[in-house]
Amino acid sequence: MSKLMGILFQLFQSLLVIAFAPLWLGWINQCRAWLLNAKGAGVFQPYRQLRKLFSKDAVLAENASPVFRTAPYVIFGSMWLAAAMVPIFVPDLPYAPAADVIALTGVFAVARVFLALAAMDVGTAFGGLGARREMFVGFLAEPALLMVFFAASLISQSTSLSTIVKTLAHPPFVFHPSLAFAAAAFLMVFLAENARLPVDNPRTHLELTMIHEAMVLEYSARHLALIEWASSIKLFTYTALGIALFFPYGIALTWKGLPIAFLALVLKFFLAGVFLAVFETLCAKMRLFRVPEFMGMAFLLAVLSMFTHVLLGS
Repeated sequence: MSKLMGILFQLFQSLLVIAFAPLWLGWINQCRAWLLNAKGAGVFQPYRQLRKLFSKDAVLAENASPVFRTAPYVIFGSMWLAAAMVPIFVPDLPYAPAADVIALTGVFAVARVFLALAAMDVGTAFGGLGARREMFVGFLAEPALLMVFFAASLISQSTSLSTIVKTLAHPPFVFHPSLAFAAAAFLMVFLAENARLPVDNPRTHLELTMIHEAMVLEYSARHLALIEWASSIKLFTYTALGIALFFPYGIALTWKGLPIAFLALVLKFFLAGVFLAVFETLCAKMRLFRVPEFMGMAFLLAVLSMFTHVLLGS
């Protein structure tokens, strides 16, 4: 395929992510509602919420600085960039040379820093509380995420996501025991980074438990819509990243395999949504002071994954 077609497909994939990320969040919420024997608001509820927020006029605090105003756009752009770096359908795209695991971690960190700065900007108690908790969780999650990436990079001898995915998805099927520990560590990081149970509860506004919600209480209208949209893109991106690293089978190694890759991706996201809903339904919110133990276990599992590969060669 020509370079122009590759660029067009890269743009198509990026637009597809931002268009379907709210649907993915709606599917998870709907599955949770069914498990709780409730009707649920429907899988399209996030779209209705975004449309409602975009139709309102923004209200800003008197002492809000330009950081507070620009943070939603930076956060949304960072999450969109991160989504473009993850190989979802095919690994060979124009962004593939830039899709380094260290760079991807840095893009996530940029969004976190701007969200924390915006939360502290207006000087409210809830904003400062949420920002401190967010940076605390991020400080523990980032090393574990990097160790997961390094464990996968040891197998492919590269830190490029494209190379890692092509190595793991290349036939014949090979099971790497080291990736089992890395997958468990990634799941724990996934829950912490996306403010999911048991680290955070996205459905509550209790001051003793909330992390993400505490940072966005001062936002409204289009600013809040962009932040919530970016959160759904982040959830979608982390899910796609987990699928690419640990369940890459079915991804199109050639352009002819795109139809099968698309159907496989839909099936994987369908099952991942059910799994996440069941997992969160069975979990309870842990105390904030237990989070270091939780993330420390993720880091140890990731390091154990690296040791397993180095010592056993698998």
